[in-house]
Amino acid sequence: YDSTEGTRELLSKEKVTCYIGFDPTASSLHVGSLLPIMALARLQRFGHSPIALVGGGTGMIGDPSGKSQERSLLSIEEIDANARGMRAQLERFLDFNTTPNAARMMNNADWLRTIGLLEFLRDTGKHFTVNSMMAKESVKRRLEEGISFTEFSYSLLQAYDYLHLYRALKCTLQMGGSDQWGNITAGIELVRKLRARRVHGLVWPLLTTSAGTKFGKTEAGTVWLDPNRTSPFRFYQFWLNTDDRDVVRNLKLFTFLPREEIARLEAATAAHPERREAQRELARAVTRLVHGDEHVERAERAAQVLFGDNIGGASVEDVLMVFEDAPSTELTLPADGMPLAEMLATVKLAASKSEAMRLLKSGGVYVNNVRAADEKVRLTAADAIGGTLFVLRKGRKDHHIVKLTTARA
Repeated sequence: YDSTEGTRELLSKEKVTCYIGFDPTASSLHVGSLLPIMALARLQRFGHSPIALVGGGTGMIGDPSGKSQERSLLSIEEIDANARGMRAQLERFLDFNTTPNAARMMNNADWLRTIGLLEFLRDTGKHFTVNSMMAKESVKRRLEEGISFTEFSYSLLQAYDYLHLYRALKCTLQMGGSDQWGNITAGIELVRKLRARRVHGLVWPLLTTSAGTKFGKTEAGTVWLDPNRTSPFRFYQFWLNTDDRDVVRNLKLFTFLPREEIARLEAATAAHPERREAQRELARAVTRLVHGDEHVERAERAAQVLFGDNIGGASVEDVLMVFEDAPSTELTLPADGMPLAEMLATVKLAASKSEAMRLLKSGGVYVNNVRAADEKVRLTAADAIGGTLFVLRKGRKDHHIVKLTTARA
């Protein structure tokens, strides 16, 4: 963590108004956004007033920080739609209504889109030298490849945000990832020059895993907070799969668990890592914050489906949730059923019936997580989960879902 001089004293002695910017480049926030969200939520719990600033104006330009090439520009309509979707996600963490220090959600489109170019250059641009702007890490990194004037000017816009929030709401603290340090200090300088007031900045390191990968990135892609983009089950599994080396840190960063409970979970991990007690509590706590208790229960129930010996008694809904990424085929079974070998070939889990028979003889086929012991087995609707679903598996991980349609007479 890094901060301007006096930030710690400010937070310990005064109730401050603080803000963090959120870039509306997607229709949902993602797990990488949770760290700044939790920072605002913790400050609100200690009596400070948080502002979640959506970059409806700055999003039209694109922040070059941490980027190796120019961003693709979104339309105003896309940016505005993305901004509208953020409030519901932030409301899971921030109280916008009832407390004396209620959170605010603001959109810098309200002031940046109305300001004139000449006015901005005269009143804001003249307070920055090209030399200082080129010295910023986000710009220096891009000079060899090239950076457009559009992205080069981004820090001036973010600086103006800080000035506006100071003037309107006496905001005296901006927070963000360490890649935002140059943008934050630009705002601090602008407030100092135009309002002769000292304001502050606080940043934290960009989060990585112990394996050296960027936090929140998986083989399947980004982990989103929107349940329509990442299901609550997949979200729960992301946290459950946390490395032992990262789990205590993540408990501290992403939950509101007491220190004593985190210390207990740390000791439990050291003594019995195979039980994954800390990971389970982490998955429960973060999924509860983002999606609610009901989805925690469903995710845990679905996890039993995934790892159970026989999933024949599971609900169709839970099975489909667990295997949402698996290929599927709709089949209509004859009244007397279908030989499993024929079904394997029909859904292309085996290249042919003869290959399917070889797989069955070798014990490499599972139906609803139970090994098919007889290569001549015939499946009927009575064998299906809920009378409508089969989970076929070849080997350890090659799944295929068969959805039964109305049987022929």
